[in-house]
Amino acid sequence: MKFNAFIINFFRDRFNLEKNTEEYGEVIAAISRNIYFRGTNLWVLMFAIIIASIGLNVNSTAVIIGAMLVSPLMGPIMGIGLGAGTNDFKLIRLAAYNYLIAIVISLIASTIYFLLSPLNEAHSELLARTTPTVYDVFIALFGGFAGIVATTSREKGNVIPGVAIATALMPPLCTAGYGLAVGNLFFFAGAIYLFFINSVFICLATFLIVRFLHFPRHTYRDESTGHRMRLWIWLIVIITFVPSVVIAFYMIRRNVFETNASKFIAKEMIFEGNTIIEKKIDAATTTIKVVYIGKGVSTELLESARKKLKDYHLVNANLKINQGMKELTTSDITNMKSQIIEELYLKNQEALLSKDQKINLLEKELSKYQSVYMSGTILKEIRALFPNVEETSFTRALLSTTKTKTPDTVNLVYLKFSRQVRNHEIRRMETWLHERMKGEKIKIIVAK
Repeated sequence: MKFNAFIINFFRDRFNLEKNTEEYGEVIAAISRNIYFRGTNLWVLMFAIIIASIGLNVNSTAVIIGAMLVSPLMGPIMGIGLGAGTNDFKLIRLAAYNYLIAIVISLIASTIYFLLSPLNEAHSELLARTTPTVYDVFIALFGGFAGIVATTSREKGNVIPGVAIATALMPPLCTAGYGLAVGNLFFFAGAIYLFFINSVFICLATFLIVRFLHFPRHTYRDESTGHRMRLWIWLIVIITFVPSVVIAFYMIRRNVFETNASKFIAKEMIFEGNTIIEKKIDAATTTIKVVYIGKGVSTELLESARKKLKDYHLVNANLKINQGMKELTTSDITNMKSQIIEELYLKNQEALLSKDQKINLLEKELSKYQSVYMSGTILKEIRALFPNVEETSFTRALLSTTKTKTPDTVNLVYLKFSRQVRNHEIRRMETWLHERMKGEKIKIIVAK
């Protein structure tokens, strides 16, 4: 019994939120201050939206993260959750009003940007915000938990910026603006749904933690008002959650089908004397298409392969096999050509790299000889700067010494003066030549 009590006390002490909870009034005041969108907050929101839109436009993750760090969108969302948790309908209405203002301003700013931007291609960062799944629900929920726990704690830390990045409230709004700008309603609907998922489940997390920490609630004469509010909250949560689960289910099923089909082709559809020139896996119609060229695959081998579909959980898959060129459509031939070109490119990639290396080496050697060709100019400059020079010669040479086995390449300069030359003059000329030759090695020979 003592051991059980010890374990219970240990976990109660470690996971106790109430011990570090800030004063209720301070938390409510802090969240309430951040729900307004006017003045500075509104300008920061617009600037952050433009930054995020640029990041999505050029497919830069770093820029998108930077925009999310300065985004003030969390304020009204947490305000709605706090109002629901404390039965404060005035706070809910105020937060919801500012939340709608933020959405409208964000959509206008992002739409205008994408209408003016010369780049219209939808990159991976943008496409990732068009098909939300149940995983986005979990990210928003646990991100919301982290955000409200940090907000209610005396030790705030730097959790809120991390929550803003993890839940990614801003990029979906920018993607929705892109959808409006290019007239793509699918992008707009998917992005707005993702933003709605994030908002709802951050609100839900805030609501649950506020209730768990026993924040003081507003009381009303009519208890049914609070009951209706809670009913609406859970109804919105369910309506938001169900479509994401359905989308996630289809995504997982598609990924599983594609993985199993790829394994099946790699292990069961390789036949000696035949080459696969095209393979298509369509999870939507559960179709696997393989095109061969070669001496031909017997019916017995193909039937044997079909029977093994069940071993890869592909019982209902429709296996289509084309052999030779007779059954190929124009589309098949086009795809085949592109695959052959891609394969040839991959095979010749090493050769291309070695050619690049040879070109680089030749360019370096050429630059060395170009410096020799410049010697005519250098000699003219020597005569102008050092009038006492009678004879000059400039060449590149291999210099060997008794100490080093490997010869070193140097610029050999031969000089003959009209009079006796002093050491400081030689040093001055050597310094000038060293600068003129951009740090290359120089050896001066003076004729006696």
